[in-house]
Amino acid sequence: MRVLFASTRGVGHFNPLVPFADACLRRGHEVLVAGPPSLAGAVESAGYEFWVFDDPPEEELAEVWARVPSLPPDEANAVVIGEIFGRLDATASLPRLREACAEWTPDVVVREPNEYGSAVAAELHGIPHARVAIGLSRMEELALRCASNAVDTLRDSVGLSSDATARALRHSPYLTLFPASFEDPEEGEQPDTLRFGDPAWDASVAELPDWWSARAAPLVYITLGSVAGAMGMTASVYQAALEAVADLPVRVLLTVGLDANLDVFAEAPPNVHVERWIPQADVLSHASAVVCHGGAGSTLGALAAGLPIVVVPLFADHPYNAQRVVAVGAGVAAAPDARAIRDGISRVLENESYRAAAQRLAREMRSNPSTDAAVETLAAHAGTGATP
Repeated sequence: MRVLFASTRGVGHFNPLVPFADACLRRGHEVLVAGPPSLAGAVESAGYEFWVFDDPPEEELAEVWARVPSLPPDEANAVVIGEIFGRLDATASLPRLREACAEWTPDVVVREPNEYGSAVAAELHGIPHARVAIGLSRMEELALRCASNAVDTLRDSVGLSSDATARALRHSPYLTLFPASFEDPEEGEQPDTLRFGDPAWDASVAELPDWWSARAAPLVYITLGSVAGAMGMTASVYQAALEAVADLPVRVLLTVGLDANLDVFAEAPPNVHVERWIPQADVLSHASAVVCHGGAGSTLGALAAGLPIVVVPLFADHPYNAQRVVAVGAGVAAAPDARAIRDGISRVLENESYRAAAQRLAREMRSNPSTDAAVETLAAHAGTGATP
């Protein structure tokens, strides 16, 4: 079986595909990952063949992004999803994705939910497609509503029938690593939702270097994701986090992303060690708590490790994830100021109920079928009869 995976820019969109791509390779199937030029390094580092598609014109993209910071959160989400992912990105990616479908002839297309061009290309070539969740079902439903008009316009431009309600997108298999109890019960779930567990959650991990003198102190991992370190809007959040931990009896590992200016963190407190990037699993295996922005990857990783979380939400799906962390008792939400973050860290370290709730979720996540079983699902969806 040949499986074409497709992602927009950003490792937060690409990384959720990795457990499923790895499972396909383990079962002897062929994998090709399509994405924009900026994704090439991440894809090739993960060991996959890469099929590049085009970015939107930079001036058009910059014009839309320039509007986002001044908008209320809901309007910002609508603009990013509808105008950037649904219109600009999908329009730019479609020609090369059509070529991939015609030349590489995949049996099934698997996309991260905000990469819409691959869904249109797959339908044009009669190829079934599936989605891999990058967050909660609630956020995916919001995305479908925001992107539906733009994607329908793109469908019309290539001769496909109208799909104003995004039925073709909504009724594709929805593969997710998030546990059912973490979803918002009032929001429901996507049709054909299939939940899996990642074998990598239990893979061997590396020891951390001896960066701290007080090795007995609990380790708190602070991360605002892979790109926030280079965003001006997060400078005050980093500063608040550093102030929050300066007087706490903890060791801290702060990762800031590959594009951050490390000079900004030169005056970090003595109990804080700063790195651009460390494999998340290596850190989480040694940590006692996580402070994060509520990004899907950070939140899911912490839950899989059974760690309590202090969420400092910034934008996009972060507030939704923060709400659910609080609702299931696996952590607390904190405002982006030093006192709130300090109080949050103290609470989750001192109150065992937060860790117990996170560990319940970790067990639930491991009770789901392995991503290897997802390969069988994809094969059945593709109608290839491919054997695992």
